[in-house]
Amino acid sequence: MKIIDIDKQAKWDEFITSHKEANFLQSWDFYEFHKMRGKKVVRRAAVDSNGKILAAYAGVVETAKRGRYMAIAGGPILEWSDRAMVDEVFADIQQVGKRAGCVFVRVRPQLPLSDDSLKLMHELGLKKAPMYLSVEYAGILDLTKAKEEILAGASQGFRRKLRKAEKAEIEITANTEKWSIEEFCKLEKKHAERQKYVAFSESFLTKQFDAFAKNNEVLIYTAKKDGEILAQNFIIFYGAEASYHYGVSSELGTKYSAAPLLHMAAMDEARARGCIRYNLWGIVGLDEKTHRFYGVSEFKRSFGCEELKYTPAHDMILNTAKYQINKLVETARKKIRHV
Repeated sequence: MKIIDIDKQAKWDEFITSHKEANFLQSWDFYEFHKMRGKKVVRRAAVDSNGKILAAYAGVVETAKRGRYMAIAGGPILEWSDRAMVDEVFADIQQVGKRAGCVFVRVRPQLPLSDDSLKLMHELGLKKAPMYLSVEYAGILDLTKAKEEILAGASQGFRRKLRKAEKAEIEITANTEKWSIEEFCKLEKKHAERQKYVAFSESFLTKQFDAFAKNNEVLIYTAKKDGEILAQNFIIFYGAEASYHYGVSSELGTKYSAAPLLHMAAMDEARARGCIRYNLWGIVGLDEKTHRFYGVSEFKRSFGCEELKYTPAHDMILNTAKYQINKLVETARKKIRHV
């Protein structure tokens, strides 16, 4: 076995999607998006003598004033029960991080949280990160269940909102046309002003959309009434999972409860594509009532979703002195942002 760079998309995606726990965070196109942003990306795989991939990880090198670091979200993808394989892959991650001049490597594995997973991170020499890397606590819907079964598990309030929206003659479309991402960016700015958060730039969202649209892995769902956009969802389809990546709405959209209609339409498409899981993405704990995502978490819980906790982000420290500076900065930033 050896660990090498991978430059063939088909080979990469075939391996990643063969693992049901994986999602777009380790997809080929997510790192094409990072390349569009001018970032250095890494795609490495352990292969056998016939070139068959046995394990893989993709990462992006981020440059910050406090030090360069590599982020590996949702990876590596491997058989975690094979400790020899795990050790070799993490040794490779360390070498790649050093060659890239990183202060640390941040890993948030696609591994459910458990005492064993935390023990493994400790044995690998990793420390719990002061800041999250992608979603660590997600709401999941089982798409092997019929629509009626999912609705039966949803809250009464959710079903009421859905019935209200269905009676309002709201038009639902799903496409990858340029106007849809342009309108999404406009609506996101207004939504951010109303909800008091920092909006993503139009360039960031458009490049991400373009990267996934190229291979039919994204749809923008739009709810309209009388020609006016009420709400939009940015949904990514990859492997076994459909992900509710971003969602925005207008004040009128809230009035008409348009969002549930968008989600039900996306779930129908996900089933048609063979997805078995609908990831509502990040939620926070029931006791975290001061968290800025508490309200949206309650909305996601109204679907009757299962709550999945991933092993949180851990850092492989490569430069101790510089890392301590980074840790102080991120700890303070996390407190200020209430995240």
